[in-house]
Amino acid sequence: MEVKEVDPVSGRKTTGHIWNGIRELDTPIPRGVLLFLIVTHIFAVLWWVLMPTWPLGRTYTKGVLGENQKTTVEASIKEGAGARASWTSRIENLSYDEVRADERLMETVRANGHQLFGDNCAACHGRDGKGRENYPDLTDDDWIWGGGPEAIAQTLTVGVNSRHAESRVGEMPAFGRDEMLDATQVLDVATYVSSLSDPTVSTAGNVEQIDRGREVFQTTCIACHGEDAKGNPELGAPNLTDNRWIYGGSLQRIIATIHGGRQGHMPTWDERLAPVEIKVLALYVDDLGKRAP
Repeated sequence: MEVKEVDPVSGRKTTGHIWNGIRELDTPIPRGVLLFLIVTHIFAVLWWVLMPTWPLGRTYTKGVLGENQKTTVEASIKEGAGARASWTSRIENLSYDEVRADERLMETVRANGHQLFGDNCAACHGRDGKGRENYPDLTDDDWIWGGGPEAIAQTLTVGVNSRHAESRVGEMPAFGRDEMLDATQVLDVATYVSSLSDPTVSTAGNVEQIDRGREVFQTTCIACHGEDAKGNPELGAPNLTDNRWIYGGSLQRIIATIHGGRQGHMPTWDERLAPVEIKVLALYVDDLGKRAP
């Protein structure tokens, strides 16, 4: 049986519990803690009464203040749109050339385009737009589907190999994997393509191989890349004579591209971004190349 006693040191009663010879004092909860609990409970009840709080099946308690986060956010968005209306209406009504000719308007494009780019494009192309492996650099003048804000806006709107009905469609066939070319032909044409952007690849020891690769290129690749190998923006076929590569320009990477093919993908943004936002983003991306060091 637990015996409650009075602690001779503190003068407080004990609970009667003893652990290893230590008696537990029957100490009351501090008033500060009780006050805190009372205040928080009162606050919770008041909040329940004043604000939308408690779920009731398909609805909820509305609160006597009538506050609603959805309407608050909608009002905030509407207010922001109103604040932007002065410049968004101008961008909507002016041509791309007229917007680019207005430096003050372009400052607005750069500020808002930077935010749009960071929210929607930076994950693939990087915050600076310089791209990375498998994603193109947007700061140079090498465009697969054509440069200029109009072409960029079209790409943003319909995407590349996307679900959009008017999507840009482009694909590099898997010439080796699908046995359109044998291993020797793949190596020959890869060496020839490599020599187009790097003349040092061509040596006295591989002249015949490069000649064979040129023949393979003429019969297999010119339909998309052209006789001069400078590409075709209408087909999304890149220029093979410069030193700018999406999937890598080493001989091994070129062989891998020819053997296994490539099919890039860019989502369509017309369902996520408003037309004026696409226009601002296209102007911003176009401007990136002009401002790049």
